[in-house]
Amino acid sequence: MKRIGILSDTHGYWDDRYAAYFAECDEIWHAGDIGDIAITERLEDICPVRAVRGNVDHGAVARRYPELLIFDCEGVKVLLTHVGGYPGRWSAGMKKLLKENGVGLMVDGHSHILKVIYDKELGLLHINPGAAGQQGWHKQRTLIRLTVDGSDMRDCEVIELAK
Repeated sequence: MKRIGILSDTHGYWDDRYAAYFAECDEIWHAGDIGDIAITERLEDICPVRAVRGNVDHGAVARRYPELLIFDCEGVKVLLTHVGGYPGRWSAGMKKLLKENGVGLMVDGHSHILKVIYDKELGLLHINPGAAGQQGWHKQRTLIRLTVDGSDMRDCEVIELAK
């Protein structure tokens, strides 16, 4: 069983509450638009980090992180990317990629819109944690915590941070 902290779209903005809310997590996943390598370095002070680069990420961030990660977490195949769409509106080629890899949990960012949706057709949970940074049009900054225990994904918490 692992407790996962999920965020996206920090755009170089650090909030000390990230550390407080993710202190009990086993891993942190950042779904892109990190904005500054210092963000993931500070997150790594909390616990191990998995991250992907987003469309605003260049330099050290782009050199360190891929556009897409597929990995196993507690027996669940996870796909982490920045631009992926969501159930019923997947980005080009994403539905095929999800099917071919037997993905059970898909995490992305980019839209700055918080979404937690179960895709019945593909049998997977889709999570977009919204935006944790200040840049963008979103009114509320959000983080997510989730427990992954085999195919049992539970205790999904949405954490709201004032803009």
